[in-house]
Amino acid sequence: MTDYDPKTGQAIAITAMVQRITAPNPSPMTYHGTNTYIIGSQQGDIAVLDPGPDHDDHLQAILAATDGPDRISHIFVTHAHLDHSPLARRLSERTNAPIYAFGTAKAGQSATMQALERAGYDGGGEGIDHSFVPDIYLNDQDLITANGWTIRAHHTPGHMANHLCFQLEDMLFSGDHIMGWATSMVSPPDGDLTQFLASCAKLRTTRWSMMLPGHGDVVHAPNDRIDELVTHRHAREAQIIAALETAPATAWELACQIYHDVDSRLLPAASRNVLSHCISLSERSLISYDNPLNADSIFRIF
Repeated sequence: MTDYDPKTGQAIAITAMVQRITAPNPSPMTYHGTNTYIIGSQQGDIAVLDPGPDHDDHLQAILAATDGPDRISHIFVTHAHLDHSPLARRLSERTNAPIYAFGTAKAGQSATMQALERAGYDGGGEGIDHSFVPDIYLNDQDLITANGWTIRAHHTPGHMANHLCFQLEDMLFSGDHIMGWATSMVSPPDGDLTQFLASCAKLRTTRWSMMLPGHGDVVHAPNDRIDELVTHRHAREAQIIAALETAPATAWELACQIYHDVDSRLLPAASRNVLSHCISLSERSLISYDNPLNADSIFRIF
């Protein structure tokens, strides 16, 4: 991926109907920056998908790519993270276009993750946009039809409970669920690995021509990439089970064993990842833990 140049701030044509503008917010979590997609042609309605962070230059780049605010009729948001959703409200105010999304930041959260949050676990990693509120709430498989295109919403919780992917013909705007440059972060209580794997299985039933992710370049073999990500998760599960066969342990202790060769500054993120796996394994009755579920829960083989 080192030769990928997104040309930050410029509108790059992906297909005749899709342009990509990469926001100026590069980081270890966002790669070169957040991808905002412009959907539509000069003859029809224009949609903006994932306006991105609240950044003046990025707002101007979006308006320039769409010939001004009057052309934009729809705003779609995949999920309520600070690198994807905050600019949506300002863009909506400039264009009068409604914001479409699954719901607020906590919409779709599983009962297990709600209980974990009540126990005081607040996760970490990517910032949550707690102020995000869509104008129009979408359900799984909802269709949005405009002049020149039809979008289908796919509820794909996992990276975040309110995560949506959006289908245009046989292409999928995959947000942070499927990316080519990295695996998706699944950080409880907002991320849920059980939901993530179920969402992967659902998407795998369609043969996609390409996926357009929230960060990084186009994924040209998307079904193969889904398989890679699921295989990676299963391999991590096998490591956790092998470690627990030696002795019960907390997610932190497991992370220290499994990620023994990584920078110690990365261990908190690794621990959240391990916790997501442990919760998923327990929900499938492969391991157990002492209630109530929290950051210090001890996991064990039955």
